[in-house]
Amino acid sequence: MDESRRTPSRAARSVPPPVICGFLLLLAVVFGVSYAAGSVAGPVAPGMHGGDSGTGPAGTGDGGGMVHGHGGAE
Repeated sequence: MDESRRTPSRAARSVPPPVICGFLLLLAVVFGVSYAAGSVAGPVAPGMHGGDSGTGPAGTGDGGGMVHGHGGAE
């Protein structure tokens, strides 16, 4: 009976609980699946490509016709 009350060894205490390991594994799997789905789906908008950000379709620097700010005429 004395053995069952003994504290666990240092190595046994440093291992995280299985619930945390399972959660981290699930998180990694969900991230991997979402990354793969995003790669297959491609860009979210027509003309959206990696590289120059903030430039228009022809590199004019106008932001692609987007209006910034709140309402009204400039």
